[in-house]
Amino acid sequence: MLSAYSEELQALGEGPRILNVVGVGGIGKSRLLQELRNRTPDGFRTAGVDLQLPTMRQQEDALAVLRMDFGAQGVQFDRFDIAYAVLWQRVHPQLQLSPQNTPFAEESDILSTILDDAMGLPVFGTAAGLTRLAGRAIKNRQRRQRVEADPTLSELDSLSNAELGHAVSYLFAQDLCASAASRPYAVYVDAYDALVPTPLPGGRSYGSDAWLRDLLGQLQGGLTVLASREALRWAVYDSEWDAVIRRVDIDGLPMEARLDLLNQAGITEIPRQRSIAEASEGVPFYLHLAVDTHLQNPARLEHAGTSEEIVQRFLQHVAPDEVRILELLSVARTFDFEVFQAIGRAFDLPTNLLMWESLTAYSFAYPLPDGWHRLHQLMITALQRHLSPAVQRHVHATLRTHWETLAGRMEHGERRTSGLARSSPLREAVYHGLHAGDITPEQIQLHADRAVKLNGRQAVDGVVKDLREHLAVPGAGQVGAGSAELRDAADCLDAESRLELGDTAGAIGLTPRLNRPVLSLVAARLALAGANARRIAGESDLAASIFERVWEQHEGEARPAAGYCVADIRMWQGDFHGAFVLAEEVYEICSPQSGVIRGDLKRLMHLGHRFLMDFDRSSRLLAGAEAEYRAANAAVGLANVLTNRAELYAFTDPAAAVEAAAAALEVQRDLGAQHEIGKAFTAMAMAQIRLGQHDRAVSSFHNANAALDRAGYRSGRARADMFRAVLMLKQGDRRAAGDLLLHAVREFEACQVYPSLILTIHRTAERMDLSGPELVAAAERARPAVRPLGSLDHLLLRMDSALSLFFEETA
Repeated sequence: MLSAYSEELQALGEGPRILNVVGVGGIGKSRLLQELRNRTPDGFRTAGVDLQLPTMRQQEDALAVLRMDFGAQGVQFDRFDIAYAVLWQRVHPQLQLSPQNTPFAEESDILSTILDDAMGLPVFGTAAGLTRLAGRAIKNRQRRQRVEADPTLSELDSLSNAELGHAVSYLFAQDLCASAASRPYAVYVDAYDALVPTPLPGGRSYGSDAWLRDLLGQLQGGLTVLASREALRWAVYDSEWDAVIRRVDIDGLPMEARLDLLNQAGITEIPRQRSIAEASEGVPFYLHLAVDTHLQNPARLEHAGTSEEIVQRFLQHVAPDEVRILELLSVARTFDFEVFQAIGRAFDLPTNLLMWESLTAYSFAYPLPDGWHRLHQLMITALQRHLSPAVQRHVHATLRTHWETLAGRMEHGERRTSGLARSSPLREAVYHGLHAGDITPEQIQLHADRAVKLNGRQAVDGVVKDLREHLAVPGAGQVGAGSAELRDAADCLDAESRLELGDTAGAIGLTPRLNRPVLSLVAARLALAGANARRIAGESDLAASIFERVWEQHEGEARPAAGYCVADIRMWQGDFHGAFVLAEEVYEICSPQSGVIRGDLKRLMHLGHRFLMDFDRSSRLLAGAEAEYRAANAAVGLANVLTNRAELYAFTDPAAAVEAAAAALEVQRDLGAQHEIGKAFTAMAMAQIRLGQHDRAVSSFHNANAALDRAGYRSGRARADMFRAVLMLKQGDRRAAGDLLLHAVREFEACQVYPSLILTIHRTAERMDLSGPELVAAAERARPAVRPLGSLDHLLLRMDSALSLFFEETA
């Protein structure tokens, strides 16, 4: 192994190299990686990640750890730091971009300078804005030019979340590889199997390791040492991996080495040495257990015939209190002193510092950064055999309470940004609640809502992952909530996340059944998510029927949201009067704590009055919505207010609309909300028509359509096309304009929305002598559906007046 490692270090070239250390659990791969890192020549930079930690399995956390390790050794990550800040903001849209919240901000001279000098920045940071600030912060001319001229940084704001993840990995690799010219580097990746526990037939995985493959494939000129129980089979994705990966199998220690290790540890009796050496099968984990046992009680180490007996003999020679608390700690995924104390108090066991230091001194208690530890998986398996199901559930319940308490402290201002606390305590609470069988799907849903505010969407993705893994175990759901209810909770959280990102097709795929009972909170929210996805996709009548059913049948916490959805779709289908009446009714039943829904309702009425061309009242309602969102710290709501303000200004102040749309785009790109990005570009294009900036309007409409198509937002695309037809008319292309107006009408009818806009299109076509039988018939069908607050004729006159603004260019 050592010779293979030395050969790889000496043979580094331009491409990536991976040394795959393969061996069974307990063979000593983790210790071997530590030893290899210690033996690396002084001229190398080194860093590593341990995938046994749940947080390290997330791309952004693993990259942060590697960046801090390499950064401390002199690597400059100028471009990566900016890109990472953008990615981090998308994952944590509810948190301020600040030195306290942003990972490794203090270690990054660029980020620390930017954040110190830009205390007035908005909550959201964008690549364009951060790059500009970085140019001012960097004194070195060459570094500054490299940042300002980087093409990848200039494109970040237009990327989806998945594309942004790839770009961040790329820039990390580019910055690291640039440093290899002065000093080579090596990366150590431990416990790959924790990331991909069950590969598919043929060596493929479910994609959980895609980010890691993407990263390692770009580490030019360096060496990666990756430890796994099974050999990497990445060649099934790309045959070129065969030339990159070198496999080295780690077998058990030879007999002579086993005896020598035992002799050095003080186990000198030949029969005892031979018995332990044979039973261990050369696996260092079992040999170290035997040594631990000898240190505990040198006089009582009996002969052991199998590796399992070694574990059992060890436990017999440990003090009873230590055995008990080790058994209980084996239930925790990771633990620190506070977790140790919480479990000890729950079972009346010693929780003093002396006991803690004794437990964490064992070789199988693997130390992690910032005072955290985890037990070796083989020891966990052996220890948990001693616990009855009832005791295991009690430990899980204790841990759930502990993590919920920690979450409460963090919600009240206590920020912990190191170690495991960088992941969500509410995710850990849900995990233990699942295994305790004492958490309901409704509680999972509410914990996830809190986790979004506390740790961002990433925490909810982790909850979904834990739910899926729990349900994959045979018999899951037999204790506590049933598997069907838990699956609904996972689908609901997943679908809501996809909707926020504009992934309509993904949300629809998670909600195939729409006729199920909606009495529970999870069932109601799952139905609403499915209906909202179909509304965006153009199935408005189907969506309306689901919204109505939840509003009428559900009596729990989702009822105000259902009422809002009913009012929302009534308005889009032309019933402004009924929508406003219902919105006010729903507002009255909302509690003062329901700030998001209250803001949504005011914003809905703002939109309605904007469509009725009552811009003064619309502006006042938008200000009221913003106040509600701000009081509730609702990042998504505040972002949508920015989009709506740009849309309003397109009618009242086109110059301000362009600026407002640009501000909205900065925020919505950070969130990755494709439908809102499309709406912001549409507002910008509308304003540019009025300002006579026709070429810019063409570009804005192109960007709008691309985003709206990605979101599957048919009616939003048709609305953009309606105004794009006006641009074509002004440019003299009457035929194309007429075709586009007719296409927009067909789409509105297919989506069962916007009858008022159909009437507006008909009147515009008549005005331009572009009308035809199909438009006339569509207008006749639309007229009865429109119920404004006043008379329809007055509304049409106001619409004519507003539309005329787009034919009169503003100086």
